Amino acid sequence: MMDLLLGRLAVALLPTPARCSMPDDICSILLIRPGGIGDAVLLAPTIHSIRQNHPQALITILAEHRNAGVFPLVPGVDGILCYDRSSEFCQVLRGRYDVVIDTEQWHRLSAVLVRLVRSVVKIGFDTNERRRMFSHTVPYSHDDYEALSFAQLLGSLGIAEEAVNREAPFLLIPYAASESADVFLKSLGENTFVVIFPGASITERRWDRERFSLVAQRLSQNGYRVVVVGGWLDREDGDMIVGTGGLNLAGKTTLAETAAVIARSSLLISGDSGVLHLAVGLDIPTVSLFGPGIATKWAPRGEKHIVLNRNLTCSPCTCFGTTPPCPYGVQCMKEITADQVMMAAVSLLQWESESRNKNRY
Repeated sequence: MMDLLLGRLAVALLPTPARCSMPDDICSILLIRPGGIGDAVLLAPTIHSIRQNHPQALITILAEHRNAGVFPLVPGVDGILCYDRSSEFCQVLRGRYDVVIDTEQWHRLSAVLVRLVRSVVKIGFDTNERRRMFSHTVPYSHDDYEALSFAQLLGSLGIAEEAVNREAPFLLIPYAASESADVFLKSLGENTFVVIFPGASITERRWDRERFSLVAQRLSQNGYRVVVVGGWLDREDGDMIVGTGGLNLAGKTTLAETAAVIARSSLLISGDSGVLHLAVGLDIPTVSLFGPGIATKWAPRGEKHIVLNRNLTCSPCTCFGTTPPCPYGVQCMKEITADQVMMAAVSLLQWESESRNKNRY
């Protein structure tokens, strides 16, 4: 609501910056990335490409506290600031940059900030009247994978989207987080394990915890240990899912430690979530459950990933991060069965085991 009212007013009142040419030497770049974990993870290949093409440039990320934990996992980032910390927000306004790139897809206030920041070049998506705040605009499509949409922002820098390497892994686990994961997972020994993330940013994306529990039981019967990750709100669900044979780490790990746990697993099972994209960025196979979200934009790509989506006529219903109340009881998620999830999981686990054995010989 704040964005709708104040954002619209601000973009109407502020003058559009003059169209300008790119500086010959780019020494400082600010990327603005509000929002959740998933967007931040999928921005990583774009950051890598900036670093490769401008090795001398200082790259600063302006994030928010809920997704800032992703960027220590992204090599090439020089500084991380949060706009919801007043001192760091003011630091950005006092600074000067050669290029500012707004990676927000719809809301206007981030574009207003770009207009206010002292910079030569201002780049962003032209999804609404926010386009007036940029010197260089980029079209946005819901039909493009989000990592590709981010890559398209670099066209003004002379970097073609095809040149942005989106192949995983594109995240790196910090040493301290890796050590912590070893401690958390010590009780599992050398056993192969599967990670389950039962959480979601909105209720409509959650799958039934009883079904997660059933999948965990079947995985255990097939010789796989189960580890649940998540926040404190997922703690109770985690206890139910793992039962007596698994490990519930929900609420116990930082984002980096969660990533380190996933990096040691054979598979992640998750709904449409930021944690899902962590696994993608770490090159870990995934089974993902989609319903309200746009699978063409957010679902993982490639043979390591199986996406379960009932493709009902009413889904997807999410648009630019907003999901309306469902009049059908979120049938798109309820119709995904434990049998389907288990079949997909076993298929990927067998494929992963065979691939490992091939590489061994």
